[in-house]
Amino acid sequence: MSERHDVPEGQPAENPPTPAAPAAAGTETKGKLGPTALRFASAVPLIPLILWLLFYGPRWGFHTFCFVGVAIVARELMAIAMPGQRLLIAIGTLASMGFAAVAVFAPEHLFAGVLGLGFVAMITSLLRPDPVETSGARAGWLFGGPVYIGGLLITVDLLHGLPFGARWVVLAMMLAFLSDTAAYFAGRAFGKHKLYEKLSPKKTIEGSLGGLAGAVGGAFFAIYVMKLPIPVPHAIALGVIAGALGQAGDLLESMLKRSAGVKDSGNILPGHGGLLDRVDALMFTASTTWLYAVYLLDAR
Repeated sequence: MSERHDVPEGQPAENPPTPAAPAAAGTETKGKLGPTALRFASAVPLIPLILWLLFYGPRWGFHTFCFVGVAIVARELMAIAMPGQRLLIAIGTLASMGFAAVAVFAPEHLFAGVLGLGFVAMITSLLRPDPVETSGARAGWLFGGPVYIGGLLITVDLLHGLPFGARWVVLAMMLAFLSDTAAYFAGRAFGKHKLYEKLSPKKTIEGSLGGLAGAVGGAFFAIYVMKLPIPVPHAIALGVIAGALGQAGDLLESMLKRSAGVKDSGNILPGHGGLLDRVDALMFTASTTWLYAVYLLDAR
């Protein structure tokens, strides 16, 4: 039963719930994790699994881990590019996994895989042309999406198959994540000049340079701690090139999301958004590292 509040005639009545509202809001947020803490807490349980698969698990286990990742990221991308088109999203996801499988298990037939993607994109687009106004974009994504996700992201698995494979994968991860971390702190401390305001208003040139320094630091860690056979000049060049491409990959994903009007690619982990949001840079650092290891060091 509510209590009656009598007031003198001509004066406005008090509204008891109003002053209590801020306290209620404060009560709701008390004890909740902040964005950074939530992101850390949701990722920590995965670290032991990833390390075990990297260094001690069977090769098929890491295959499975990578292909599951390709499937999740491909589905997120297709959902961004073709919202509401469930059949086309499924076909694009399967095509990405198929292209990744060719890259890993039958690389000598990779060109045939590219031709197959062309056939899939053409046939699927003709069978499902509506709405016609966006049919060209859908056809492009059905062809290019599997190359973008299935081709780039699966290089993490290809790295794992090289001699010292786990160390190469860790290097690729550090080139991406140390660059991202260093860019964040350098941007907060020194950032004044916008890097690419149209796509990412918070990124700065100073932060980008700090990110490149972080990537080079990751390459030196690979040399002196993980004992990868990389000459020092190569480590510097790899850090700068892979770090720059990783930052460009981050901006590319921002462009894709802005064009589709979405904030995150998904919500697979609390505080992280989608998996594509987490591996947009790794896809490019891993593929750059693989190209370096295979074609310059001949590490096969």
